[in-house]
Amino acid sequence: MKDFFKEFKNFAIKGNMIDMAVGIIIGTAFNKVVDAIVKKVIMPPLNLLTGGVNYSDRKFILREKQENIEEVAIAYGELIEVFVDFIVVAFTIFVVIKFINRFKSKSEDPKNQEVATPKNLELLANLEELMKEQNNLLRSIKEK
Repeated sequence: MKDFFKEFKNFAIKGNMIDMAVGIIIGTAFNKVVDAIVKKVIMPPLNLLTGGVNYSDRKFILREKQENIEEVAIAYGELIEVFVDFIVVAFTIFVVIKFINRFKSKSEDPKNQEVATPKNLELLANLEELMKEQNNLLRSIKEK
């Protein structure tokens, strides 16, 4: 049980939870922007092209509303709006990632084919050099 709380503390303090919270907050704000773009920018011209049809109100009524019974309907208009939301979000994410990748590729020199040496191999190479130096010192002491 102690390990569980220690692991949770490490998780929370190392920033994973904070990064996740920031991502959720930014995602929520981004969702509001996309929602406004779809409802206020994309849907009005689409409604104009389709003869003034308001998609959010479009539905197939399966059962009319009666005295004590709610209406049963398939709201396909809302599905259309959500689908447009999805397309806008997917396109926006695609553009942002493409933009980031362009800067990433510019920051990396394509002519430089040198691969970074892993840290453990670098340490082993340093140890080997130190051992060679030590052997040379010991040989020079023995020769005297």
